[in-house]
Amino acid sequence: MNRIHRWLCRSDYWRKTVQQRLPWILSNTNLGNHVLEIGPGPGVTTDLLRSSIERLTALELDSHLADALRFRTQGMNVDVVTGNATSMPFPSAHFSSAVSFTMLHHVPSPQLQDRLLREVRRVLQPGGFFLGCDSLENWFMRVIHIGDTLVPVNPDTFAARLEAAGLEVLEIKKNSAAFGFRARKPSSS
Repeated sequence: MNRIHRWLCRSDYWRKTVQQRLPWILSNTNLGNHVLEIGPGPGVTTDLLRSSIERLTALELDSHLADALRFRTQGMNVDVVTGNATSMPFPSAHFSSAVSFTMLHHVPSPQLQDRLLREVRRVLQPGGFFLGCDSLENWFMRVIHIGDTLVPVNPDTFAARLEAAGLEVLEIKKNSAAFGFRARKPSSS
């Protein structure tokens, strides 16, 4: 992430945005006892999630962000792993649920995004949920990503991509700034 983006992701503005988006996405879904958070960045979502989850594993590609989050959550119910979500270092059927909040557009190509979706399916237990959101493309998003990775996800085609990865789509919803999704690994997997 560039400097502007790093600043924004640590700001009170972003914390308030996340506080509004999480209930919109989670909407009374039981995530189970061991949740995977993909791409927590500085950990604003981690802070909000960990209070309502028994065990949270955060997978972060950026080693500096992962180290800072690991240090900050030491002794809590959070395990921070430095790794790539397109090739996750976890066994199959390991997590009760997985979440991804406003990070998919940082994955550098649609093909790698689809690989991430297949990896989510692999590490989820049968019946496990995959929930998340991402920002809709607009001028502000383009500005904060100057010199940064920005591969917007089209919410109108995302359901088909989730299904192609082997996930059952439960819901895709949009508002003026973001889209949210709820999917599940089939129980018979």
